[in-house]
Order: sequence, then C-alpha cells, then structure tokens
Amino acid sequence: MVSRVESAAATRRALLAAAAGLLDSGGPDAVTLRAVGARAGVSRGAPYGHFPDKDSLLTTIAAEALERLADQVRAVRTDPQVSPADALHRGLAELMTIGRRQPHLYRLMFASPAGDPVAVGAASTAAERAQDEFLAIVGDLVGAQDAGRFAPLLLATAHGITDMAVNGHLSADRWHSTAEELVSTLVSLIDGRNHRG
Repeated sequence: MVSRVESAAATRRALLAAAAGLLDSGGPDAVTLRAVGARAGVSRGAPYGHFPDKDSLLTTIAAEALERLADQVRAVRTDPQVSPADALHRGLAELMTIGRRQPHLYRLMFASPAGDPVAVGAASTAAERAQDEFLAIVGDLVGAQDAGRFAPLLLATAHGITDMAVNGHLSADRWHSTAEELVSTLVSLIDGRNHRG
C-alpha cells in the first residue's frame, strides 16, 4: 500500500516530468500549471499543492538540471582513468549537450531563479555546487590558483559555441569546424599554456 508521502512524491515527480516535457517542446510559455497538471494526469488543483506558481516550478526544474550536471562533472573529474584535460573537455561537452538538445532548459539553468524562497534557495545551492565542480575540474588542469581566471573564460566560450550551434551559425561549410573541435582547441590552448607556464 502506498503511503501519502510516497503518493505526494510520485505526484511531484510526475508534475516535474510533465513540466520538463512541455518546456522542451514549447519553451517557458508552454509551461502553465494547468497544462502541467493535464499532462501529468492529475487533478486541476494538484500542481498548486506542490508549486505555488509557475516560476517556482521552472526554478525547480532548473535546480534539478544543475544538480544532474554537477553529478556528471564530478563523476568525470573523479574518474582516475581520465586525464585533467579530457575531464575538462568532457565536462564542457556535457554542458553544451544540454544547450544543443534542450535549449530552453539550458537558458533556464543560467537565468536568475524566481519563485518562492524554497525553490530559489534550492536553485542557488545547485548552481553553487555546479560552479564548484566546474572550478575543481578547471583547477585540476591549471591549478586552483588560476581556476578563477580560466573557468569564466571557458564557460563564456562554451556558451558562445553553444549559442552559435543552436542558432545554426556554426556551419561546418563556413567555419570548417564543429562545436566539439572548437572545445578541443580551447582545452588544448589552456593545457598548452599550463605546460609552458
């Protein structure tokens, strides 16, 4: 027999899955509490029992995505079979994959969190954790003292590459390069600078 707590948790998971699907297919405008409830197959009022408003729901989706990203980066970073340069390349690739496959989610992950304080707090904590994991993966390559200089450069470049790819401006015909090759070049430049320094 399913307890009330288990039932509430299952409903919350169903609502988040429904909202994530709507976000992927139609962007934030497609995510309304009514549409989420209908897609999840719950009563009209059920979403409001879990999320006070749309912003809180979207912020929760972003927080979960940031937690997953942090987990992926940590797994790559702590794998003893992966070199620091390869770990950084793979960490950036994980981030860019989200941006190319789920552009609405990607933008949401880097937007300022909104909604109720609990959702905003969870998103802020998740963002800090993802940032700490990324700083660590960069630090493993360039040293902790230089991670703060190189991490924002890497992220800004990865965002630019992702944006170009999503918007069709990274044509292999025009640039004779792919997003993956650009990331490899970037990591190689930083790794080469590290070995010279």
